[in-house]
Amino acid sequence: MAEQRPTHPLWFTALFVTLAAVSLFIRMLPLGERDWLVPGPDLLLCFALAWVVRRPDYLSAPAIALVVFVEDILLMRPPGLWAVLVLLGSEFLRRRTALLRGLNFWFEYLIVGGTMLALFLANRMILAIVMVPQPSFGLSFGQFLGTLLIYPAVVAVSHYLLQVRKPATGEVDALGQKL
Repeated sequence: MAEQRPTHPLWFTALFVTLAAVSLFIRMLPLGERDWLVPGPDLLLCFALAWVVRRPDYLSAPAIALVVFVEDILLMRPPGLWAVLVLLGSEFLRRRTALLRGLNFWFEYLIVGGTMLALFLANRMILAIVMVPQPSFGLSFGQFLGTLLIYPAVVAVSHYLLQVRKPATGEVDALGQKL
């Protein structure tokens, strides 16, 4: 019998938490003055949205909210704001999984990119409304562009390395339920 990779949702939740821990560790390393650099892409957002679009059963809403909330606290952002926005964006895409299943990658990329843009703009508007100091618009937009440009690579890694693929039409799980 051919060996199968584990496809249990808890395995992917554990993998998501591990990816988040590695990402946070790298972002928190004291690498000296980095004022001249553009902020790096938000890989955690890319993985969350890519997995929710491809297999919404692999990543639960509480897992996304909890991981991003911990990231908010460790990166000293307003606690919960980015977590709520990412949760809203991921649930927006989760509700459209049936629509996105039939579309090719470029339409998916357009919809996910629009969702990312809405998240970044909503974050900036809410921070401006409550008068929280924030980085310049150029730096924030640079981070958005970096996140948008890295999304296809994250989808490729998810698809080819981690086997997170869109279910085929009519595909069933181990219990015989439609995906």
